[in-house]
Amino acid sequence: MTSPAIRDRTVLVTGGGGFIGSHLVEALAPYNDVRVLDNFSTGSRDNLSFASPSATGSQWAEDTLASTDGGTDDTESDADGTDGEGDDSNGSLTIVDGDISDPMALQRAARGVDLIFHQAALVSVTESVDAPRRSNETNLDASLLVLDQARQEDARVVLASSAAVYGHPDELPVSETATTEPTSPYGIQKLALDQYARRYHDLYDLPTVALRYFNAYGPRQQGPYSGVISTFLEQARADEPITIEGDGEQTRDFVHVSDVVRANLHAATTDAVGEAYNVGTGERTSIRELAELIRDAVGSSSPIVHREPRSGDIRHSRADASKASRELGFETRVGLESGIRSLVTAAGGEQASSSSSTQQRENQGRERRQHQQQHQQERPLAARPDRQSQD
Repeated sequence: MTSPAIRDRTVLVTGGGGFIGSHLVEALAPYNDVRVLDNFSTGSRDNLSFASPSATGSQWAEDTLASTDGGTDDTESDADGTDGEGDDSNGSLTIVDGDISDPMALQRAARGVDLIFHQAALVSVTESVDAPRRSNETNLDASLLVLDQARQEDARVVLASSAAVYGHPDELPVSETATTEPTSPYGIQKLALDQYARRYHDLYDLPTVALRYFNAYGPRQQGPYSGVISTFLEQARADEPITIEGDGEQTRDFVHVSDVVRANLHAATTDAVGEAYNVGTGERTSIRELAELIRDAVGSSSPIVHREPRSGDIRHSRADASKASRELGFETRVGLESGIRSLVTAAGGEQASSSSSTQQRENQGRERRQHQQQHQQERPLAARPDRQSQD
């Protein structure tokens, strides 16, 4: 199934330097005027390096608008990102280095936009437990600023919600009509935002769509709260013990970031607004199976070990994705095994590229030194006519 085409629009991606946000930017920037609002506290400028070789240079001015050419299309990509639609790129990428809680930065970033993908959030459940008020300021208070700004611009909003809104599900698979009893401040904040978005549609006729992500994974997922797949991959590559919290029989619905991006694109073009949709595969995998799958894909000798279970951990999770299929026309494409293989292959390619780049830099340095030596040897002869004419 083809992803809907989004062309010639002015688009804002909040949190566009983050894991999912940067993939959205990469999909949209070739054909649209895309703006990123991010304070890069958890995201990375490197995640947007596809846009321009100088993307980490002076163009990243704080709280200013700076433009670069668009990057590679990901609109039609599978896990390896190879199925682009063509090279008729005419978009642009603009970065505002600022915080969504800053009304002035948000206003500058959102001025004149047609569409907002709201991805910015404090995603750590643990941090939301430790500092619920701070988490609320980012995940809810600042998000209301985004919704209000969208009202002023008459812009559609597609926002990132979470399966955390369900808490411990009563039954599987979990549908959008299931009981919502979140077990953390993060889940509560996402549920409140989810509700706000739909009420903004009902009360103010603002077109909104909330996407409840299940366990997203893929390239650029980094940091201490990056997810179990990236953690297991890092351990397996280092031949360190793959550490499972609990007995490993807990299950999750893992959805590749390329599928999450396509869900966002479908949500950006659907007529079925004012709704929430699950974004998952409808399949569940135990954490033990995941560890074994990753170890085999890497070819690692890592032992699989267990430690105490995480307090309050949800036992089982699996999306009922039928509503997204029926109303958005969205289906996932990337299976877990192929998704993990693509991550392993990509990591190998990055290592080879890094090694090649290092060798290239060494060769360039050697050539530069040889050129300097040759220039120094020739310089006296070349200088004599100049000195004679000056005399």
